[in-house]
Amino acid sequence: MARHEGLAPLEHKPLEERLTTRPGAYIDIDASNLETTAPLSVYWGMLVKGLWQILTVALIMTTLVAIFTFKQQPVYRAAGRVEIEAETPQVRSLTDLYGSIPSDDSFLETQVNVLQSENLAWQTIQGLRLGGGGGAAGSRTSPGGSDSSGAAQSELVGGFLGALTVERVKGSRILQVNYEDTDPDRAARVVNALTKNYIEYNFRKQYDATRQATSWMEQQLDELKAKVEKSQQALVDYQRQNSIVNLSEKETVGEQRLSDLSKEFTAAQGDRLLKESQYQVAQASEAPMALFSQDELLQKLDEKSADFRTQFAEARAQYGPNFPKVLRLQEQLDEVQTLIERERRRIVERMHNDYLAARSREKLLMGEVGRAKVDVERVSQLMIQHNILKREFDTNGQLYDNLLQRLKDAAVTAGLRATNIHVVDQAMAPQHPVRPRKALNLSFGLLAGLLLGIAIVFVQEALDISVKNAEEVEKLTGTAALAVIPAAYASSSRKLFRRGGAKKQQTQQDGVGLTLIHEPASVMAESYRSLRTSILLSTSPRPPQTLLVTSAHPKEGKTSTSLNLAFAFAQRGDRVLLIEADMRRPDIASKLGLSNQKGLSSYLSGAHSLEEVMHPMKSAANLRVICAGPRPPNPADLLSSPTMEKTLQDLRQRFDHLIVDTPPVLLVTDATALSPWVDGVVLVVESGVTARGALIRTQRILENAGARILGVVLNKMTAQRDSYYGSYYHSKYYAKY
Repeated sequence: MARHEGLAPLEHKPLEERLTTRPGAYIDIDASNLETTAPLSVYWGMLVKGLWQILTVALIMTTLVAIFTFKQQPVYRAAGRVEIEAETPQVRSLTDLYGSIPSDDSFLETQVNVLQSENLAWQTIQGLRLGGGGGAAGSRTSPGGSDSSGAAQSELVGGFLGALTVERVKGSRILQVNYEDTDPDRAARVVNALTKNYIEYNFRKQYDATRQATSWMEQQLDELKAKVEKSQQALVDYQRQNSIVNLSEKETVGEQRLSDLSKEFTAAQGDRLLKESQYQVAQASEAPMALFSQDELLQKLDEKSADFRTQFAEARAQYGPNFPKVLRLQEQLDEVQTLIERERRRIVERMHNDYLAARSREKLLMGEVGRAKVDVERVSQLMIQHNILKREFDTNGQLYDNLLQRLKDAAVTAGLRATNIHVVDQAMAPQHPVRPRKALNLSFGLLAGLLLGIAIVFVQEALDISVKNAEEVEKLTGTAALAVIPAAYASSSRKLFRRGGAKKQQTQQDGVGLTLIHEPASVMAESYRSLRTSILLSTSPRPPQTLLVTSAHPKEGKTSTSLNLAFAFAQRGDRVLLIEADMRRPDIASKLGLSNQKGLSSYLSGAHSLEEVMHPMKSAANLRVICAGPRPPNPADLLSSPTMEKTLQDLRQRFDHLIVDTPPVLLVTDATALSPWVDGVVLVVESGVTARGALIRTQRILENAGARILGVVLNKMTAQRDSYYGSYYHSKYYAKY
């Protein structure tokens, strides 16, 4: 099998090996580095791509909301305010008429529930003759009539409460009563009537409670009167039996006497202890007697004895023991010592007598204290029963007086219409409806539509399994993205073709296949030139000579790519032959205005020679075209025949580049059969259409057949799908054309 010299023969190796052993044809890509686009840019690209879809959904949603809003009947809300003071006592005197019990949240919440009660709602409905749905009825409904049956009443009350709201004003004791109705005057009347019924209910509740309390107090008053008389008689009898005239004074004298005797007894006890201790010390030792006895005679005798001892000692030391003066001093000292001993015995006897007297006094006082305690205890026992009887009498008397006073006050209170509820603001007919809020509804509809449209775009993007940009192609296949071809409508609608309207019209008629001829300065034409450059640099040391252009599915732009690629090589000055190998659905002849009566099929079948089927092009002198020819019954057999292989080998000698346009790979085997005989395969992928799985499957089929895939052409790319290429083409470089 012949190959162009300088090109290495194809080897059947796994894709992983070829990524590192075939430079120029495959790119070793780290998947972690493929996500070069910031997430916010990706999301922005999604939004730009689905902009019209988002706006359409927003417009539809806004229109529906507007229709619903403007068809609604206006609803008005009337509001009134009432102040609720703390609840006053049910039975009260004139002095505490405005006294209050501290209110709390539970009390105010209870009043809110009372205002929303079914009883007050039904009273208001009957009072205003309201019919179903809040409308005015023709006549008053009677509780006993047919219109006031259980079902009808429940329906009326339910509708009334549905339009009624009661709110607490934060930080105050004020309740705001709101009622919504299609008639503003009726809404105000309902609020005022409900407030009036609520005040009447509150007064009636207090009045009934007062009347019930009065009736009960009248019954209790007689019983208390009998109890007062009975307790008073018991107290008098007890005082008479125990000869009690003024028990309180008697109790005071006895307690005072006991207190005084207790103090004297304590003092006597202390005195006895002191004298007893002095007596015991005097008996035990004579030395400290002069100190605590305070006897002057004993003190003088002790001083004189000490003086004689001093003189005696000095004289004896001077004269000796038998000297007369010494003997006289000895006699005087003995005489003083005798006097001291006598005085000490007298003091001890006196201390003993004092101790006995103190002990006798202590015993006497102990007896008196005991007798005083008995008297006090006796008086206390009498006082206990006396206090019980007196307390019962005082309590009954006080209860009787209080009950009698409250009975008189209740009679006055029953006639007063005092209440703790005051109307702060009466409801007035509102001037403007609260529903529908047209501006808010339309804004909400627009916002909801935008959010729904964005959600739909994101969901569609998440469910889209197609290939969208060059980075994704390289990540999936491991091959290079040779070029990115913009969509045809983008090139024309954005006025990037600025060279004559006649040429633009001709391009739209012939399709994008003749872009390099009719629009050589367009974005698309430059993209095909970029593809030509990528192919020339894809292999070394020489560029590929034989190229096969194919795709996974039809309508992906392989034929247009083949045509423009052929024109691009021809404009470079190379000898180029374009072979249309798609015999099943040929399209090149019609695009170029050539006859398809003779072509590749007739040549391979032997009906015509190679020169007969080869058409020159006036627009490109170096370009020759072989059309598909009549459709044969067996295109795959003709393309895989030895004649086709030999023809390709012979044509290498005559042309610089051979470009073969083949059918889609996943539909027929024509491209697979031809792929081993060419230097490289260019795979065309339609952005946003070709599925990822189809691209991977096509790549595997061609590689298993021994094909050498040069790279992928991403066709029909829009700026919404690839923000980088779109911004580059449309805003930076080609704005000058």
